[in-house]
Amino acid sequence: MTVASKINALVIAIASVAGCLIVAYTAVNEYYSSLDRIVEQSSATLTSRPSLQLDVYYRDSAALEKTLSNILAKSPAIAFALARDPDGELLASSLQLPGSASQLPSFAQIRGDVSPIAQVLKDRAISSPGISGLVEHLYDLTMPVISLINPTDANVSRAAFRQAMIDPSQVDSQYVIGYIHVGISRLGLLRSTLPAVLMAALLALGFVVLCAFFSGYITRRITAPFSRLVRVADDISSGKIDDSVRLEGGGELKEIFSLLNMIMGNIHTYKAKMDVDHQLLSMKVEERTAQLSRRNEELNKAVKEVTETKDRLRQLAYYDSLTALPNRRLFTEQLDLLLRLAKRNEEMLGLLFLDLDNFKRINDSLGHSAGDLLLREVAKRLSSCVRESDIVAHYVEASARIDVSRLGGDEFTVVLNQLDKPESAGTVAQRLIAALIEPMTIEGHELVVTPSIGIAVSPRDADDVEGLLKAADTAMYHAKSSGKNNFLFYNQDMNAAGVERLKLETDLRKAIERDEMVLYYQPQVDTVTGSVVGAEALMRWQHPEQGLVPPFKFIPLAEEMGLIGTLGDWCLREACQQMIEFQGKGLDLPKVSVNVSALQFNQTFIARVGEVLKETALRPSRLELELTEGIMMDDTQGTINALNQLKDIGVSLSIDDFGTGYSSLSYLSRFPLDLSLIHISEPTRLC
Repeated sequence: MTVASKINALVIAIASVAGCLIVAYTAVNEYYSSLDRIVEQSSATLTSRPSLQLDVYYRDSAALEKTLSNILAKSPAIAFALARDPDGELLASSLQLPGSASQLPSFAQIRGDVSPIAQVLKDRAISSPGISGLVEHLYDLTMPVISLINPTDANVSRAAFRQAMIDPSQVDSQYVIGYIHVGISRLGLLRSTLPAVLMAALLALGFVVLCAFFSGYITRRITAPFSRLVRVADDISSGKIDDSVRLEGGGELKEIFSLLNMIMGNIHTYKAKMDVDHQLLSMKVEERTAQLSRRNEELNKAVKEVTETKDRLRQLAYYDSLTALPNRRLFTEQLDLLLRLAKRNEEMLGLLFLDLDNFKRINDSLGHSAGDLLLREVAKRLSSCVRESDIVAHYVEASARIDVSRLGGDEFTVVLNQLDKPESAGTVAQRLIAALIEPMTIEGHELVVTPSIGIAVSPRDADDVEGLLKAADTAMYHAKSSGKNNFLFYNQDMNAAGVERLKLETDLRKAIERDEMVLYYQPQVDTVTGSVVGAEALMRWQHPEQGLVPPFKFIPLAEEMGLIGTLGDWCLREACQQMIEFQGKGLDLPKVSVNVSALQFNQTFIARVGEVLKETALRPSRLELELTEGIMMDDTQGTINALNQLKDIGVSLSIDDFGTGYSSLSYLSRFPLDLSLIHISEPTRLC
């Protein structure tokens, strides 16, 4: 900000503060002046009516209401006016503001703890019906009506009362014969001050504008020579020194401009001498440069050939030929150096071990060429989504970065150096998962791949390459076992989990022989009619020691061990047999749904379906087979033929978990499915 701007800002600020103070003073003064006027005018109205005492004494409601209406006419801020006798009985009332009827004060509020003959102004908070939830304030003005006649003397005639008022010397006592109460709204007072406040605000605004105008005019006059001086200095700094500076101002400014002109003259002289020396030097340099140029060209050519050869050899030795990422050799060498550096500096280093879920299925279904293209796309997404600040602050060799590496197959690693905290590695893992689950088009197929990521942190989990890599690999295996498409940090309990898994494998081989498998049934309800239209058979393992083992633990284990076919056959036969038993007990379910794994879907399975239906005598129409989306990807034509065979048998076919894999709705149209039975993007259900 320039000096002129600062001066103008200061003047405007001072003028604005002064204007605000004037407006505030005007508002406060007008507020209390309005209140005083109302009090004075109300009192004057009462004193100006000599018949008021007579009206109160004889309870003339019509005359009292006329007097009260005159009071209300004095100001729109008056909410109501009341007339009461000495005992508090209401004689007359007049209301002006809406809703004020519910805010009339009681007689106790009028009297309070004050003298009965004193004029009193009180502040009272009320609930405003017009502004819901807000609190309004009223000023309660109480004015006693004084008479010379005792209000308890009922034998006084009107003529005697008038005579007493005309000639007060005949009596020596005063009596309170009633009260006039006026309610004054604070909001009404504020509204009455608005014209004065607006006028003060306009005057204040005009004052600020006038101050700003004069301030700008004066500052421009004062700072103009300085601005010219700044422009001249900028021209000199940019090399524009061809023209002399015109003198402006007097005193110190004149001396400064004269000094600038002298400096510019000296620069001109020096520049001319330098131009001559430069020409002589250039002639000598050009001759020598021509000789060196020829030799440099020959040398550069030789160096280029050697460098290119070296780069090709290094690329082959240290980088993956498919994805161009660092391979296992470069990864191991650099990680060892980074670990030693981190240990010396007492820093944390994170390693993310990433494995693609179900990649073998894509390779087997679409071919290795599609798999290679998918791996290249995965490498590109991993490299682009990992920020520079997340990865490596420094390397031993600038050209040997291992932020993202491919160890082989569908295994990738990400190295995070100089971690501030272990949780930061989890943030990067979430970003990697989000990047990979975005659909990618490979050879006309829309594919979705999910990763399982294991995270190990040095030195917490290990301080060497082998130990850290093993820890991250173990964590990745547990992430894959726990449902895939997630990440887990390594912990010591995972080693114990490996032992537990080995025991679980042993027990699973004997589970069917020991009759430990049971079926649970989940009803299928028509949301329109509310009736049960079927049930889904869900397999559970009743372990003698661990209790009920959830399917996400033993189903993937059975698939890896090659037992899924045996379990699937048992589930199919048991579901069909129990349907017949249910029917015999009077529970006639329309159909039963059985989930089918991609690993058990083959010609043998199709024949097994026919055998089970024949053995159990279950009608084929009462059996529904829920196929996983992965079945649709394997041997498309063979799958269509197999599905047609099942449809010929008479069973219903549906897709379970549609939308979690690689298919599209147009792709599904090729298969003989019962489209009404497609389950879209539901959590995986295992029988």
